[in-house]
Amino acid sequence: MTTVDFLLPSPPASWTAGTGSKVHGTVSAPKDKLLEAVGPFYHAHARRSHYNRTLSEDDRLEEARQATGNGDEEEDVASEPEDDEMLRRDPKDWKNQDHYAVLGLSKLRYRAKPDQIIRAHRKKVLKHHPDKKAAGGNTNDDGFFKCIQKAFEICMDPTKRAQWDSVDPAVPDTAPPAKLKGDFFKAYRPVFRREARFSIKPNVPDLGDLESSREHVEAFYDFFYNFDSWRTFEYLDKEDVDGADNRDTKRWMDKKNKTERAKKKKDDNARLRELVDQALKSDPRIALFKEQDKTRRGAKKAAREAEEKAAAEAKAKAEAEAAAAAESAAAAAKSQAESAKKDKEAKKRAVRKEKKLIKALLKDNNYFVSGEADSATPEQVDSQLDKLERAFTKNADDLEGLRKSLEEGVASGKAADIFDTESA
Repeated sequence: MTTVDFLLPSPPASWTAGTGSKVHGTVSAPKDKLLEAVGPFYHAHARRSHYNRTLSEDDRLEEARQATGNGDEEEDVASEPEDDEMLRRDPKDWKNQDHYAVLGLSKLRYRAKPDQIIRAHRKKVLKHHPDKKAAGGNTNDDGFFKCIQKAFEICMDPTKRAQWDSVDPAVPDTAPPAKLKGDFFKAYRPVFRREARFSIKPNVPDLGDLESSREHVEAFYDFFYNFDSWRTFEYLDKEDVDGADNRDTKRWMDKKNKTERAKKKKDDNARLRELVDQALKSDPRIALFKEQDKTRRGAKKAAREAEEKAAAEAKAKAEAEAAAAAESAAAAAKSQAESAKKDKEAKKRAVRKEKKLIKALLKDNNYFVSGEADSATPEQVDSQLDKLERAFTKNADDLEGLRKSLEEGVASGKAADIFDTESA
């Protein structure tokens, strides 16, 4: 038992010394108890230790298993029927055998968990072990047992299993027909889930459904258009590098194998790209989004056209008002000019009239010559007319006043003096 020293907290303010205390319970006696490690992190650690996986390998395999949606599937393993062709397989031709079928895992295939592979292997070994067959009198029949061991070896090695899963002929790479008539999601969901198992990136988005948001749909297609695949094609290598006679031959074989792998990888990327293109064209949500975008663009266009129309109408109205104002101003100016012209003509007529009256007044009054002569001499007439022109010039703005002054002078007999004064 361990003794722990610690300080008790201060008593509450309501506590008073000397008051009685009451025991509410006692400390139970110590017991020895086995504690077992549990939880997902411990399970992951135990799984990596048991299968000798690295952290990244274990994460990749578990994510691929969970992405299929069948992580909790528990099927009876190794219970599949065994046909004669399988039992007679040549173990040397192990590359062409169906490893999952040999172990009785045809239904699970890449979804088979390590513990299911172990149980399937155990059942197969118990059934086909050479010692068991030898007890029955058959001492030479160990070919299928070797096939079992090879299948177990490949399926339990993460790298070799990944190579086999990459080219498993029983898992189709086919896509739904381009002109799909049935349920889009029912047809494409399992296809993309199969493809998801090859993703290096975790958290592969699901296809979704008709209610999925535009952000989810765009993220889904963006993920698969930029799909980063770990799929490898080493299993299909035609050249056996290990069987090379010398280093040069081995290098040549290895180069040839890498070239073939690169070509298959390129073809596979093109296949996936074509699948995504086809799904994008057939996806009813994309058609709906396009229709929404078209409607939104139509509304924007209508609003823009209405705005442009209103602006054009306002401009036309302003131009019409400006034209009307200009026309009105032009008409006013014309009217004013005509009025001014009329006034000028009237003024000219008045001037001519006044000059005529003054000339007549001058002629009728002997040209305002001083003295008693009955008529002015030609020289006097010329002199008086010159004076009259000067008078006209001096009194150009008031000829009427000049006329009236002269008329008054005629009446008073002082016309000659007034004339001389006005023409001086």
